[in-house]
Amino acid sequence: MIPDCLMKNPVLYSLVLIISVTLFNACNSETPKTNRPGKKDYKEPLMEANRHVVKTESQHIEDFLRRYKWEMKESGSGLRYMIYKEGNGKPAKEGMIAIINYNIRVITGDIVYSSEQNGSLSFLIGKGEVISGLEEGILLLNAGDKAKFIIPSHLAYGLVGDGNLIPGKTTLIYDIELLNLKQTN
Repeated sequence: MIPDCLMKNPVLYSLVLIISVTLFNACNSETPKTNRPGKKDYKEPLMEANRHVVKTESQHIEDFLRRYKWEMKESGSGLRYMIYKEGNGKPAKEGMIAIINYNIRVITGDIVYSSEQNGSLSFLIGKGEVISGLEEGILLLNAGDKAKFIIPSHLAYGLVGDGNLIPGKTTLIYDIELLNLKQTN
């Protein structure tokens, strides 16, 4: 039904008819596909950027090791480690509780955390209770060992830091003593 006001005014009637047909065609026509980037378009550039960051940080760590003449081994993940005093206890394994004394420094040398200030740290190995670099390093030790770990940021607190004393993208140096290992029941 067409209202009488439209029938009496042919210009208004024509205008309403044109708008209605245009809207009908716009709603029923296929929306042209746009060239929006998908996940795969972002994934490779991000992976390349991450590879570059890891490579650059690794070079900084190598420069640090040369400067201080530290002889350290490197794991496949990028963790550097040196056991400088061997203990005579049992080896660390997932599922055990590790108890450690520690000093944590940023690569510039400033101490950010220490067991002297905060007390010994205990954690269940393999449950993600500590950063992955520390977890990986502990599994290389026996009870009583003293070691140094250089932990690159991707194995530590990543891009964001710990929200307290460790800024994002920070390489950490752990000096630890694995005091004891306990079995869980």
